[in-house]
Amino acid sequence: MGLIFAVAMLGVLGLGAWVRLAPSDPARWHQPLEFTTDDTLPGGVQRRVDGGDLAALDVIIRATPRTSVLAGSVAEGRVTYITRSLVWNFPDYTTVQQKGDDLLIFARLRFGGSDLGVNRKRVSRWLDQM
Repeated sequence: MGLIFAVAMLGVLGLGAWVRLAPSDPARWHQPLEFTTDDTLPGGVQRRVDGGDLAALDVIIRATPRTSVLAGSVAEGRVTYITRSLVWNFPDYTTVQQKGDDLLIFARLRFGGSDLGVNRKRVSRWLDQM
């Protein structure tokens, strides 16, 4: 019984280490956005905001706990952020792109099949603050 517990604990610790230490490749996550309508996905959300301001939203996003910039800049017109969960440090990726007068926002998980609405709630909070 002790051996099974030890193996299970090693598996949990290994998963935790992988989630925390897995590299984030900007070439994979910092891609141009091309959608035209809002959509809620099992692992994320896409939002199109009429008249949105990337610079204003950038300030709000950077103030979010456990959030950092992966790639891009406001001057470039597209920024991808990583926001990590409090306990397990799971990374979620959010790309925000200025497209004319509109903002495109794509927030998605990296690990798993469902984010349980976390990205939708986070994006909604950001937009409410804007």
